[in-house]
Amino acid sequence: MMSIFGALEQVFPCTSAVAYYRTEPYETLDCADRMNLTFAMTGASGSVFARELLIALEADERVTRVHFVASDNSLRVLAEELEISGRNNLAEKLIGHAPAKTIQLSEQDIGASIASGSYPSMGMIVLPCSMGTLATIANGLANTLISRAADVALKERRPLILCVRETPFNRIHLRNMQLASDAGAVIFPVIPAFYNRPIDSTEMARQFVYRVLAHIGLAQKDAYIWKADQ
Repeated sequence: MMSIFGALEQVFPCTSAVAYYRTEPYETLDCADRMNLTFAMTGASGSVFARELLIALEADERVTRVHFVASDNSLRVLAEELEISGRNNLAEKLIGHAPAKTIQLSEQDIGASIASGSYPSMGMIVLPCSMGTLATIANGLANTLISRAADVALKERRPLILCVRETPFNRIHLRNMQLASDAGAVIFPVIPAFYNRPIDSTEMARQFVYRVLAHIGLAQKDAYIWKADQ
């Protein structure tokens, strides 16, 4: 039986199993794609990571627009962990001031700009990524704006970083991570470092966020680098 890649090669001669996925490093993406980034937070624990990511994106001059989507379940987690309630002006509550570049979108707004591959984007980060969100992305359901935007990132071969947050993993979780990875996503578990001796959970989350941003091509000047002078 012919593989999907073989079928693609017959229909599109320039397509191959290798070329089907993005092969160049994210650092070499065209500068025109570096204007917009999609950021979604879902209902897994780890709201402090989402807050630090949004703060970093707002401060990064290389990013001109952030499309921010918070799932319904993330609101419950925010209330529990950061004592932030309500969807209205959520980005402002997380950042601490009115956002200059962040546009907040509803999870149900399936017709938003980021739901189309024609809209330019440098990629998408889901932090934290719940196992439910992972499942919808890995299986191509595209039933919310978050899963649809992730689906767009995969089909357009743009960076998609899924910062999964769960422990322990069952076989379904592991299988879904494998499916998402095979489709082109980066599985980036929320596992912070300790060798930099963070003074508190905020610093720990901030340094993890810097690792995520470096992976997508947005290295941060205050990121801790192990033995940087060697």
